[in-house]
Amino acid sequence: PKDKLLFQELLGDGSSWGIEIKYKSQTEPKGIPHIFLFIESYIKDSKIALILGDNLFHGNKLISTLKESTKSSGATIFAYPVQNSNRYGVVEFDKNGKVKSLEEKPQNPKSNFAIPGLYFFDDTVIEKVQSLKPSDRGELEIIDLNQKYLDEENLKVQVLNRGLAWLDTGTVDSLHQASSYIRILEHRQGLKVGCPEEVAWRNGWISDENILELAEPLKNSGYGNYLIELITNK
Repeated sequence: PKDKLLFQELLGDGSSWGIEIKYKSQTEPKGIPHIFLFIESYIKDSKIALILGDNLFHGNKLISTLKESTKSSGATIFAYPVQNSNRYGVVEFDKNGKVKSLEEKPQNPKSNFAIPGLYFFDDTVIEKVQSLKPSDRGELEIIDLNQKYLDEENLKVQVLNRGLAWLDTGTVDSLHQASSYIRILEHRQGLKVGCPEEVAWRNGWISDENILELAEPLKNSGYGNYLIELITNK
């Protein structure tokens, strides 16, 4: 709950970007799937995307990949080849590319395909979470939720292509790697990565005038100048 105020101060209600942001906070750690139980009224009969806050995705065809995932029924998760898959949830495929098993941080992984912290679920997610049992550490586990979709043969696993980067920033080293990655991209291309004002503008959610208004208090920074250049150079 103490972090909620920081996010509200940073992001506001989203109206300046033409979207709506609402906030809920867990009072104690009960596992990732527990989130769905106290945002049930927000979900209703909609599909929902869940992303973990320390995961960063960037690269070729990312947007089209995510949009395509919203069209599938059941659940869609992703697979990404890594060297140390024992640190993550792991998906195993059979020789035909069909999902064979899911494991959470196994000592001896059956594959090198890690499951990133980005998930798409249909509106049956609530009833599935309600039927989950806490693990030995007393939390509901995301791997168990995905397993329920797999048991129903309603889990799609999409392997992320080589042109797409997934960075888990949950450690000091990985946070530094992510910072270096973004810095290099922005310096080489002159483009911002994850600029919400630009995303909103390019999607037509806010106008040129809105961008200039948002840039005004930031004019003395490189960020403010970048926003102004979006309009002057369009």
